[in-house]
Amino acid sequence: MPDQAVMCLQVSPTELDQFLAQGWRHFGTYFFRYSSIVTATQELHIQPLRMRVRDFVPNRSQRRIWQRNDDVTTKIETARVTLEYKALFDLHKTRFTENIPNQLEDFLGQYPERQPCNTRVIRVELNGELIAAHFVDIAENSLSSVYSVYNPKYLERGIGIFTILKAIEYARVLGKHWYYPGYATREPSHYDYKKNFTALEYFDWQKWQPLEAKAKNF
Repeated sequence: MPDQAVMCLQVSPTELDQFLAQGWRHFGTYFFRYSSIVTATQELHIQPLRMRVRDFVPNRSQRRIWQRNDDVTTKIETARVTLEYKALFDLHKTRFTENIPNQLEDFLGQYPERQPCNTRVIRVELNGELIAAHFVDIAENSLSSVYSVYNPKYLERGIGIFTILKAIEYARVLGKHWYYPGYATREPSHYDYKKNFTALEYFDWQKWQPLEAKAKNF
């Protein structure tokens, strides 16, 4: 059954690959996988996604977003819960009108620099101002996005998509085979932006399938 949860204080890069390949995610030391979520109006069926990194080709919109942000600087650092990142999280959550997230620690845990795995942050700055942060896990053969925050003031830059593109670039630099952008749903939802990338596969809770072959159903 896909609906499971377990606490893991530490996982090795190889163990993290195994978790991800079976549709697991984690927030801090809480690892989970679930097959559906219920909203106020419907039940949505979860589909974990992953990308074949070497096969990814950005579409026209993604290339434009990349060019639109050619004036930013990015740094990759060890992930930590700092006052600066917490302040950015507080700006980010003003975007939400329902299911408003509480605090950054709910997604990263108290000490992401120590547990449960190797978590890094892709830090995006504009003229010295932190405008986005994308937290990723590094496994043996893959890179997985955990959570992303950004200042809504820069929404017109497509900054959320830009951080995903930077995560894919980072996965290529590290020589990873897979990039996991997180969960989407079989039905239309606000997760659909994750399905606008090429070279994707989805997990049907039995095996991974090419997303392209099922595109008409999404």
